[in-house]
Amino acid sequence: MTVEIRSAIDFYERHPISCEIILAKLKAARGHLDRLTPDELFAHDQDHYGGLAANDALAERAGIGEGTRVADFCAGLCGPSRYFAHRFGADVTGIELTPARVRGAEELTRRVGLQHKVRVVAGNVMQVPLATRSVDVVVSQEALLHVPDKRRSLAEAYRILKPGGRIVFTDWVAHRPLSDADRALMWQGMAVTDLYDLPTYAELVGRAGFVVSPVEDLTREWSEILKARLAMYQKLREDTQAAGTAAGYDAFYESYVRFVDLVNEAVLGGGRFAGQKPA
Repeated sequence: MTVEIRSAIDFYERHPISCEIILAKLKAARGHLDRLTPDELFAHDQDHYGGLAANDALAERAGIGEGTRVADFCAGLCGPSRYFAHRFGADVTGIELTPARVRGAEELTRRVGLQHKVRVVAGNVMQVPLATRSVDVVVSQEALLHVPDKRRSLAEAYRILKPGGRIVFTDWVAHRPLSDADRALMWQGMAVTDLYDLPTYAELVGRAGFVVSPVEDLTREWSEILKARLAMYQKLREDTQAAGTAAGYDAFYESYVRFVDLVNEAVLGGGRFAGQKPA
């Protein structure tokens, strides 16, 4: 299937991980969807690299705990948001642009009874619909790669954080420039916008006003994770087609295969970035 990608919305409206496929898989396993618990969702709703361990790493670096007010940028189906609320007692607002993701996040959150601690707001992380100095922590996982102006998103994170608040996020980095063909494929397959190397990205965080912590290079760790995720997506394509839900599109799978190769070659990779707003 050929799809023209004009924005991240086009990508995520067709993404194979959806509320519908998650509920279909749970119903097949349980026989019904009554009295779902957050823990039952966590095997299906963590659409980022490293799963729950990656959430724990962000929570530790950000100091997330009971009552921490968290903004999750590009929150998707709010899997990490629900985890931070359920595991750590945080109060989380997910900011999500894609309408299907917003609806799916609301339904999944309601089904596990976390709507009093997790809410999803339809919005753009370049113009966040939250008040100035209203949150303690901003997090994001492998999502700002879709944002056309990361400087604006970082400035918005700085604006909504209270003095002393922290931003902690993971994202793609480019250790070496992509070829024109690979750049085009990453856009058409996964709506990837501008990428930076680790020092340049850390500099952007600092220019937004944050005191930047040492950057963690996740490339080697991601190399193994992504091989497993590629196999998962290939199996998921069969499952989604059988369930009659969104199955992705050809360029997505082609780009993911190439992405895994580029990470293994250390052309692309990942980083974990952290910064603190001065008190």
